[in-house]
Amino acid sequence: MDGDDPSVPVGAPKVPFFRSLKQRKENGWIISLFVFLHVVAFATTMFVNNCWRNSHRHCALSSLGRFSFQPLAENPLLGPSASTLEEMGALRRTLLVQNHENWRLLTASWLHAGVFHLIINIASILLIGIHLEQEFGPVRIGVIYILSAITGNMVAALFLQDRPTVTSSATLFGLLGTMLSGLIQNWAIYSRKNEALRIFSLILVINLVLGLLPYVNNFSNIGGFFCGFILGFVLLFKPDLGTLAQSKAGLFEYEVKHSFKLKQKLDRPVLRIVFLVLFVLLLAGLLIGYLRGINMNKSCTLCRYMDCIPSKWWTCSDKTMHCEVY
Repeated sequence: MDGDDPSVPVGAPKVPFFRSLKQRKENGWIISLFVFLHVVAFATTMFVNNCWRNSHRHCALSSLGRFSFQPLAENPLLGPSASTLEEMGALRRTLLVQNHENWRLLTASWLHAGVFHLIINIASILLIGIHLEQEFGPVRIGVIYILSAITGNMVAALFLQDRPTVTSSATLFGLLGTMLSGLIQNWAIYSRKNEALRIFSLILVINLVLGLLPYVNNFSNIGGFFCGFILGFVLLFKPDLGTLAQSKAGLFEYEVKHSFKLKQKLDRPVLRIVFLVLFVLLLAGLLIGYLRGINMNKSCTLCRYMDCIPSKWWTCSDKTMHCEVY
């Protein structure tokens, strides 16, 4: 058995975690808006980068002209230069901690290190985010998305090296944490949970590995994940089992009327309060650490390898590459 939950009626139908998008009227507008802003931000970044001129036409896919990419040795993710990322608002220890450019805690969440990063990140956000939005509503998922970005940036600030890094994947990890939280809370009513967990694990591993490449911050991913997981226990609710009907169409298929009772949205009040207090304490601790300029790298010398693994194909050095000096 999948576990006994007194709130689940005996013999109640079970449903897959995901459902067919076409079977719901909600269109996932908040996630779609966030994805659109990410794409616009990346296009703007490449326009500003202008590799064709700034790198003297020594670019990848130079036929794209102004929108061509830096050489793969400089950016293996097929994207802009480190100096452009810095100009567009990426995090960097010197600028954030010493120069107090706090606005970077907001801008870094919209930047991507390259095309590969952009495609993998937004595809994962669409897959997970739209289903979560249609299940739990745009307000809840929108709040979790934004707070995951902020929390991820605060964690990243404690582990920053003196090189540009972007944190847009923190929001995806926030959604993954929320997905896991939703599965745990409603374990008894979901079927095919192993399939859902395999999808969860695949997306998690792919994006963690991506975070080992230059410019993508893995510590923001970790912070975003814990934020989404904790807030899931605060904001998510239990679906109305009386309206659920199981479908045999597959992992992403089930039919369900979108009807929830108020008591189901406010169930488990003690659990919600405990996790809300936990989140407030987490955010307060991160804020204090940031304001004091704490550098966790001094206490954890190996932590740098969780964020970028050096390779003969790219560098994790804090030094500016010669091809970025114009």
